[in-house]
Amino acid sequence: MEISGGDIIASVLKNHGVAHLFTLCGGHISPILVGCKRAGIHVIDVRHEADAVFAADAVARLTGRPGVAAVTAGPGVTNTLTALKNAQMAQSPVVLIGGAAATVIKGRGSLQDIDQISLVKSIAKMAVTINQNCDIVPVLEHALQVAQSDVPGPVFVECPIDLLYSEALVREWYDPDSGMAKSSGGGLKSKLFRFYLKRHVDRMFMCDFDAMAPMPMEVSLPSINPNQIAKAARLLAKAERPVLVVGSQALLQPAKALALAAAVERIGAPVFLAGMARGLMGRAHALQMRHHRKEALRQADLVLLAGMPCDFRLNYGRAINAKATLIAVNRDRKDLTLNRRPKLALHADPCEALCALAAALPPEHDRQAWIEELRQADAKREEEITAMAAAPCQGVNPIVFFKQLEDFLEDNSTLVADGGDFVATAAYVLRPRGPLRWLDPGAFGTLGVGAGFAMGAQLCRKGEEVWLLYGDGAAGYSLQEFDTFVRHGLPVIAVVGNDGSWAQIARDQIKLFNDNVGTALRVSDYHRVARGYGAEGFVIRRAEEIALTLQAARAAAREGRPVLINLLIGKTDFREGSISM
Repeated sequence: MEISGGDIIASVLKNHGVAHLFTLCGGHISPILVGCKRAGIHVIDVRHEADAVFAADAVARLTGRPGVAAVTAGPGVTNTLTALKNAQMAQSPVVLIGGAAATVIKGRGSLQDIDQISLVKSIAKMAVTINQNCDIVPVLEHALQVAQSDVPGPVFVECPIDLLYSEALVREWYDPDSGMAKSSGGGLKSKLFRFYLKRHVDRMFMCDFDAMAPMPMEVSLPSINPNQIAKAARLLAKAERPVLVVGSQALLQPAKALALAAAVERIGAPVFLAGMARGLMGRAHALQMRHHRKEALRQADLVLLAGMPCDFRLNYGRAINAKATLIAVNRDRKDLTLNRRPKLALHADPCEALCALAAALPPEHDRQAWIEELRQADAKREEEITAMAAAPCQGVNPIVFFKQLEDFLEDNSTLVADGGDFVATAAYVLRPRGPLRWLDPGAFGTLGVGAGFAMGAQLCRKGEEVWLLYGDGAAGYSLQEFDTFVRHGLPVIAVVGNDGSWAQIARDQIKLFNDNVGTALRVSDYHRVARGYGAEGFVIRRAEEIALTLQAARAAAREGRPVLINLLIGKTDFREGSISM
């Protein structure tokens, strides 16, 4: 069987450790899918292209290697744009391979032929078209490298259809007497056309695939300045009330997560964990604070931001004491000084910098009184949340559910967050058990990441529980992927917090305008939808049903069946005034 461009793409991905390819099929990319299957790469076909990219994003976050998706031309590519932007803002190394019209008819009105590069280039770190077979290996290898280097992000590689099929078949297509190039007549114009086609195909297939050797992957990171590390150590040693904030970027090297946790412990400052850094210190480390971050930052005399900019999450820098010494560590030079200029800006990988800082610090400074003060504030907030769980409401109080789920979760559970109010409530109660055990969209705040993220997590963590926490609004984006879960044997357990509302928006909208327009949903039977796709579905109407339903869900998942729990929750004012701007 003659080798095709699809086979070559598959071999490059295989050589660089890509284990999964996420896709929604299309004629433009069929050779890639077939080639990957032949090469032993697990091809996961989804029901919406955005979910293919979300799944690739999750794989990238959990493994540190690029996640890869392939979609067909035109609408296949445009359907991925939100997911690509989410990966860009989350700094996830994703490679999207997009089909494209045949090279000889590009721009001439063929099916699904649009200027994809112009659409994608404002989102991707690199957007490039492969124009001849010589370019397949070097371009794809460069794409994998660029996606991971410096500030990671998505890369787009466009592959015209005639470079993906075998040379013999493409020459048959372009035979002037058959296929897409069929013509009549034997005049000068026809002869010139034949000559042009032959030359065009000859240029397309200039290289011998067998001669294309894979190249080693060299991922570049900003280098650490030892003098800056020493200065940071001196500043930190003098601080009486330091606060460390660790963001998602610190976890871009998953293999070093345990070393990072040890470094944070060695630094000895109270720490707040955000985004993908949740769970870094385990379930209940003495240094980790979960509540009252704003109050701690207002009292701090030194704040070290590791992998998180001063964006809306820190009130554009205003949440930090104006008199505090600010140290920022970030791979992105722009994010180092966004909205507030630090006293010391370290352009470096946050994980590497924190490990170096921990090694450079003098013997431990006694900050026990400061740590205890924050811990007491944390404990008081926990008591308040527990009291709120007792508040009466029509339906299940979501705090009650999450407290029971918290006690039920296994230590190797992974939590995927997709929603507004319900999921944000979960963040107050649930404690990820370890590094990279919490997946949320990131700074873009995208709804719809859930099924793709859960898919990627379940593939990376076979035999472990993956819990997908849905708001009922967010669930509408990707419930169809329960079909994918069933077909590919992915026993994800989803919980839909169902209050028939886009509650995070409705709460303030109704208060301000006395109008719920656009925010009301039905209290739908989402568990029946899951059953329709071949999954298991349960409904919880009263708190007394929680324990038995969780046990039944776990039993079904252990038998290999995906599960959806339709949790009918009551409305609470737990998060009133929570909209971020």
